Formats: sequence, C-alpha cells, structure tokens
Amino acid sequence: LEQMKTQAKFQREKPLFRDRPEYKSIGYARQSTNKQISIGAQVEELKKAGCLVVFQETLSSANKERPQFEAALEMLEEGDELCLTKLDRGFRNQRQCINTLHDLQERGIHVRTLDGLINTRALGKFAPIVIGLLSGLGEVARQMLIERTQESINHRRETGGNLGGRPKTNNEKEALVLRLREEGCSYRSIRKQTGLALSTIRRIIVEQDVVIEV
Repeated sequence: LEQMKTQAKFQREKPLFRDRPEYKSIGYARQSTNKQISIGAQVEELKKAGCLVVFQETLSSANKERPQFEAALEMLEEGDELCLTKLDRGFRNQRQCINTLHDLQERGIHVRTLDGLINTRALGKFAPIVIGLLSGLGEVARQMLIERTQESINHRRETGGNLGGRPKTNNEKEALVLRLREEGCSYRSIRKQTGLALSTIRRIIVEQDVVIEV
C-alpha cells in the first residue's frame, strides 16, 4: 500500500522528454469578435493535448487575414501536426478547409481536431483518399450552389426583383445580415436580431458569395 502511494505521489502529468513523440504538435486557437467561444478554454485544451506552442488570435470567421494561423503553418515541418479544437476555428469556409488539408497532406503534415472529427495521422494511408473525397464532394456542392443561386438571381432580375411573390429585402437589412455574419454570428442569432426568416438569411449570404466568386 505504501509503495502504491509513493508511485501515485510521483506520477508525472506530462511524459518525460524521452517518451515524447518525435514530431511537434502546433496548436491554433481563434475567438470570434463576439466572443461566443472562449479562447482561454481553447488554449488550455490544446496544451493538455500536448501542443508545444499555441498560436491564438481574436477575429471574425470572415476575416481573410489571419497572421497567427499563417505563423502556425510556417512553423510546421514534415511529420508535425496542426491541432485545433474544431475545424471551424482555423478555416473561413469549406473550400479553404479542404484546400489547406490537401496542401498540408502534400507536405507530410497532419491535422488533428480535439472533437475527434479528423486525425490524418490516425487515418494513415487512407488520409489522402479521405481528403480527396472531401475535395470532390466540396467542389460538386459548391458548383451546384452557385448554379442554383445564379438561376435565382437571374429570375429575380427578370421579374423585377420579386421571386414568387416574396417581398424584396431592403438594402439596410441585407447589409446588417452580412455584417453580423462577418462578426461570426450564427444564422439563428441573425434571425433573432433581424427578424428575417432563415431562408432569407441564407439567400443573402449565398448571393454575396456568388458575387465574390464571379
């Protein structure tokens, strides 16, 4: 019994240096400007998961400039892994996520999320296959969405901006929806603040994406 107490007393929370993996785990944490997800909690989780360094920043999900995320990517070498609490902490949209996963896979760098959604190291030789499937499905979904939305825009133009009798949303409301989305608000939060239907909110955001793509 005394021996067991002694062992428990000197039990290490972290492995000895010689027992640590040969690769680096680099963490990245992002908090939206509306502070829905605490950055401190993310950093703590990533450190407990074994991250050597955790890069962090506070900015909107729509913000294209992410200096700390870029710094995390630059620190990674072949065999290392990028660690996130969730995929949406690191990527603005599905396309950027898939493209980055593919680029990191080409460099021999792995990606792991603490929610268990993806771990390319654990996938082993199946990782390129999974990422390839995601790339193909993501491109198909994007093209279909753009096509449907463009058809909707053309029809609204031909009918004077009225689609099936639905009243046109004024410019102020549309600008408010886009601003709230850029600040990281969810669709339901935007609905609560604007009084617009979820379908209208989705249309405004998707049409904006199509304009950017074109």
